[in-house]
Amino acid sequence: MQLRYTFRIEPGPGQRMALGRAFGCARVVYNDALRARETARRHGLPFPKTGDLSKLLITDAKHKPERAWLSEVSAVVLQQSLRDLDTAYKNFFDSLKGKRPRVGAPRFKSRRDSRQAVRFTANARWSLTPGGKLRLPKIGDVKVKWSRTLPSTPSTVTVVKDAAGRYFASFVVETDGSEVLPGTTGEVGIDLGLTHFAVLSDGRKIASPKFFRRAEKKLRKAQQDLSRKAKGSSNRKKAVVKVARAHAKVADARRDFHHKLSTTVVRENQAVHVEDLAVKGLARTSLAKSVHDAGWSTFVTMLEYKATRHGRTFTRVDRFFPSSQLCSACGFKDGPKPLAVREWTCTGCSTIHDRDVNAARNIRTEGSKVAAGRAETQNACGG
Repeated sequence: MQLRYTFRIEPGPGQRMALGRAFGCARVVYNDALRARETARRHGLPFPKTGDLSKLLITDAKHKPERAWLSEVSAVVLQQSLRDLDTAYKNFFDSLKGKRPRVGAPRFKSRRDSRQAVRFTANARWSLTPGGKLRLPKIGDVKVKWSRTLPSTPSTVTVVKDAAGRYFASFVVETDGSEVLPGTTGEVGIDLGLTHFAVLSDGRKIASPKFFRRAEKKLRKAQQDLSRKAKGSSNRKKAVVKVARAHAKVADARRDFHHKLSTTVVRENQAVHVEDLAVKGLARTSLAKSVHDAGWSTFVTMLEYKATRHGRTFTRVDRFFPSSQLCSACGFKDGPKPLAVREWTCTGCSTIHDRDVNAARNIRTEGSKVAAGRAETQNACGG
């Protein structure tokens, strides 16, 4: 399994300028390659190959006065920019064929984009110094704020600058599955919601932090201050960064909450079952702001990869499964109920149910059936 570890880095003034050159050169090569392919498409010419674009836009371009500054950055950064364009085209064509969710065609990058990034592979000969610094070609030794130890030697590192002006180093490492946790008998179903972020089948209710709602007043004030600044002024640039930092603080708090809760759930249970929610559909309703604030998709993704990493069972229950209509005690289907009904009595066995706890228990039962059926299929196929 490949895992990504991200750490904050603190480049010096000269290193920030060098990283700025790297971001700019990678962006120019990406845009030149995209322009060449779009021009070929409009004129009905063959799709230019990556090797040809590399020779034309990197190797040959360095000897021309208008692109001579490309030699100031590592060639690996420019090559990886072309690979990023290949990936963007592949994702676009796969989405047209229905192999993945719909994505748009590759677009030109701008120096005003909120996120700038460059990637260094092993060919770039980057390294970690004995003192714990990140040594990057033509940039230097950058201080890293280590929060944990990498499980193995990284294969690549991506340097990212976000909208708030912060720099990060993102390492990709290979793991051999040696982090399997000791077995446990726990099994849990999770019903996700807005009033409570998560309700577990054992009756526990996790309150919804509502990070965005709590910070909304401060975010509104920062956005209002930005709107009053003259376009193109230095004060406006400072206000833009202030707004970005306020949003980054909310996103960081939400991500920290998701990580801690998902780790706790995976450690305590051998099997985790979650309902497959239609988040995109819910995000188009009047609840859109609250749905985005909850971040269900990110949380479920964390549960899935952590369960796989630590040897746990993870199951997504079909979104059309009537978890709120079934009685978890007798299995009687009592029909749909409005959202205002938070507690109901089963007409089949007279059991009084908390709506969310009952749904979580039904998700656990259905998830166990799905996991058992998956195991039987694998055994029948010799898996």
